Amino acid sequence: MARPLRIEYPGALYHITSRGNERRNIFLDDADRMKFLEILKDYHDRFGILIHSYVLMNNHYHLILETPKGNLLKVMHAVNSNYTGYFNRRYERTGHLFQGRYKGILVDKDEYLVGLSIYVHLNPVRARMVEKPEQYRWSSYPSFIDKAKEHKWLEYSWVLTKFGKDKKTAQRKYSEVTEKRMNEKMKSPMKDVCGQVILGGDNFIENIKVLLKGKSISCDIPERKRLMKNPSADEIISKVAETFKVSDEQIRNKQSRNNMARKAAIYLVQRYSGLSNLEISKLFGGLHYSAVSKASARLRSELEQDKRLFKTLNRLNSHFKA
Repeated sequence: MARPLRIEYPGALYHITSRGNERRNIFLDDADRMKFLEILKDYHDRFGILIHSYVLMNNHYHLILETPKGNLLKVMHAVNSNYTGYFNRRYERTGHLFQGRYKGILVDKDEYLVGLSIYVHLNPVRARMVEKPEQYRWSSYPSFIDKAKEHKWLEYSWVLTKFGKDKKTAQRKYSEVTEKRMNEKMKSPMKDVCGQVILGGDNFIENIKVLLKGKSISCDIPERKRLMKNPSADEIISKVAETFKVSDEQIRNKQSRNNMARKAAIYLVQRYSGLSNLEISKLFGGLHYSAVSKASARLRSELEQDKRLFKTLNRLNSHFKA
């Protein structure tokens, strides 16, 4: 199983899903569900987290969770471990309750929180457990539309204020929009997830890539290349020119033959910029796009024979990995 990436920072918002091992039920009766909500309340107070929405299904749960202190790993370990201990004691069992690691998707709060809240609340309807979301007791939806059912440990204001300043009006409009999305068969926001771990607009994704720069991203992470902040081709060429003590123009000029700096630049641009071979070919004087891969292959062969060149390329590699 691919290892999920964990991105932590103060104020991060996540959509959390955790499933039962072998898809078995993790809630067998209402007492189990009440216990899980007690745990959420306890850790809301203890770790200073904000819980925007939740739904407890039979064999999994969804949380929209914000961590002002940037402590997701600690919070989720505590929640799942505490509930597993309770469940095992109650049912006289041992071993894992949850299926591997929980799934945590980092969410762009401004762009996706409202839609994601509605999506989470409609889970019981999509599963055909109820006809309307307010009929399902074990989600935060009833408390979103009825003040009498509110939990003090739930965060309602951020979502509801998007629907109006007056709370009653906001609750009514939230209910209307949710019902409309239900009837329209709402598109899953999860289809917009980047690299299976980030849900957000282009600027948000780019900011996260900057945050990840310099950190090692496991090869086990799905679509890891999409999460890496790529250096620009111009940046790479300038750094190579500085290292080899030549001009940018000497590197870009197609007429420059046996130019080691040019070969190194082509190799590094192909490796780190994220550009296609056709795009790279245009940067280097319009050589044929197939020549880009051939030039990189030739340089790799030369690295095996030239120790000095090998050390130089290693220094450059270290610069662009950082």
